[in-house]
Amino acid sequence: MYTSTVVDNEEHCLEIMTRMEEEYKRQNEDFFVRVLKEEPSLVLRVHAVTILAELGKEEGVEALSDPLVRHEAAFSLGQIGSAQGNKALEKAVREDRDPIVRHESAAALGSVGSQSSKETLEYALNDPDDIVRNSAKASLFNLKFLEGYSAGATARERMPRP
Repeated sequence: MYTSTVVDNEEHCLEIMTRMEEEYKRQNEDFFVRVLKEEPSLVLRVHAVTILAELGKEEGVEALSDPLVRHEAAFSLGQIGSAQGNKALEKAVREDRDPIVRHESAAALGSVGSQSSKETLEYALNDPDDIVRNSAKASLFNLKFLEGYSAGATARERMPRP
């Protein structure tokens, strides 16, 4: 089920967002897992999962019940560009019940650019949803390109320069 509450209490959300910044500096992953489990507001949960992805805490990402938050987790892992997230992304492509999560996970695997993801992306070519199949095709194309040309080991290193 999708989160229907975007902001439950603005003052509370602002307070938690400020606390998140403090806990991020402390690298307190447990705090962000608690936010995911206890807070009803989508804005807080998305912010928490984005930080968890950056900190490398996959345990919190795998236990999420909200597809929108799982989608954001996959997007964040793709943006970070570290192959550390591949296991969670590949599991989501193969097993997540929601197509937006499978789609974003397949797209993130293409962004990360790890050749070890090829088998999972080929599996996704048979997904029942067009959006997932299209993301898998695009990601496989990216992997093929990266086989012959690599400007960096991670997605962040391959980012276009301004």
